[in-house]
Amino acid sequence: MPAIAKRSLELNDDNVMVIKSENAPEAVGSTGDSTPQRRKLRSSSSPMKLSPISKPMKLGSPRRRLSACANSSANGIEKYFSQKKVRTFCKSVEKSVDKPKWDPKDVKQISEAKEALHVSTVPTNVSCREDEQKRVLEFCKACVEQEKAGSLYICGCPGTGKSLSIEKVKQALLGWAGEAGFQEPDVLALNCSSLTKTSDIFSKILGKDQPPKKVKSTTSALQLLQNLYSQKPQTSRRKMTLIIADELDFLITKDRAVLHDLFMLTTYPFSRCILIGVANAIDLADRFLPRLQSLNCKPMVITFRAYNVEQIIRILQERLMTLPHTVFQPQALELCARKVAAASGDMRKALCICRSAIEILEAELKESNDNLNSSPVVDAFFEQQTAPAPAPVVKKLEIDIVKIGHMAAALSKTYKSPVVDTVQCLPQHQQIILCSAVKLFRRKKKDSTVTELNKSYIDICKSTLIPPVGVFEFSSMCRVLSDQGLLKLGGQCRDEKSKRVTLNVDEADITFALQGIRFFRNCLQ
Repeated sequence: MPAIAKRSLELNDDNVMVIKSENAPEAVGSTGDSTPQRRKLRSSSSPMKLSPISKPMKLGSPRRRLSACANSSANGIEKYFSQKKVRTFCKSVEKSVDKPKWDPKDVKQISEAKEALHVSTVPTNVSCREDEQKRVLEFCKACVEQEKAGSLYICGCPGTGKSLSIEKVKQALLGWAGEAGFQEPDVLALNCSSLTKTSDIFSKILGKDQPPKKVKSTTSALQLLQNLYSQKPQTSRRKMTLIIADELDFLITKDRAVLHDLFMLTTYPFSRCILIGVANAIDLADRFLPRLQSLNCKPMVITFRAYNVEQIIRILQERLMTLPHTVFQPQALELCARKVAAASGDMRKALCICRSAIEILEAELKESNDNLNSSPVVDAFFEQQTAPAPAPVVKKLEIDIVKIGHMAAALSKTYKSPVVDTVQCLPQHQQIILCSAVKLFRRKKKDSTVTELNKSYIDICKSTLIPPVGVFEFSSMCRVLSDQGLLKLGGQCRDEKSKRVTLNVDEADITFALQGIRFFRNCLQ
């Protein structure tokens, strides 16, 4: 004890270090060293070297222990954060745990889910098209404020939200005009595909712009419109007319006169037309309206680009959020979005695929009612707390929703090539010939002779202990495959063996058609 008291008095000369040394006897003693060893260490070191003694206190802090655990990869935290984007990606789907159960056997609930995903169901908001809608609305506002005519051409691939966006812009424009004190423009919305004749569009515009009256039969509606827009109006303030012409490419004629005259109506000095043309062709204005460009009255062009993966998932989730139950597995929606975005970005196609996946689940339930059990997610959670075996609970959780398997079947049904059906219906030896051609053309040039193809065919038959057919029958089967468009036989040789042969379809279609059979799957590896 006197020795320890002396040590503490000697350490009093070290200012701050005296407090840390007095408060950490347990930390120092935890190393298992004796007291003389500690005295020797402190007497032989400088005050700067005494600082490591305080490290055990810092490491013993709860915050430091927590941060040290968070930085370690052994506890799986890094894996959690690596999946953070996926969790955020499907946030709205995770919220569906609080929703009541969805019974796929309930006809009413099935009907509600299909209706929410139907193309004709108009959503309250057109998501992922805010920028395009803003540009169109600003264009229309400028025309109304300045009482000046103008033309706008909206293009984009099918299913990119063009028609829905224009409908929302029309409603917003009418609301804005009433609030801002402007006259609400007359609206003429028509689908050009419904016109009996392309020139009927001018009669529609004339009937909207002025009351119908008897005119001479020799005067066409186009001439009346041209005269009307060339003269100063009798009234001090004539209302603007918003013309929305959807499916504009139906107005393309051999001389392109109708399409040209329609856009020329906005160039007359007293015209009050705001023309918005909607079509799929991106270069329609450049190809069919070259004279407008020479007259410096080419319409403004706004392009609606195809939807990407994130946008398709967002739109699908917003539609499904209107339902009081969970319908789709998040991975199933992501699979649908990725496939559609890679193929075309057509949102209508994605909606149809989701509806098809629901129908596949519905048919599966009708076929095997004993193997499926529709229990709510909440009940399954409580069963998991009490039941010792979690396996049946997991099965129940997956039954009430459209799983990734149902979505894959719907995608295969939608994007299936007719070549796949043809290959799958062929006799076995003709399928082996196609399999031989795929292997042969993988390692050589894209064409070969019938003799070389026959050698590859015989090698596969021998390796699988299947008796090969004769040369004459082999040549006959090659001709059959050529008639079906699967193989291409070339050359004018009389000898069938010397004819050139090549695949006339995509190799991936043959692989996809035969991958379900283990025999061919092993041959193609």
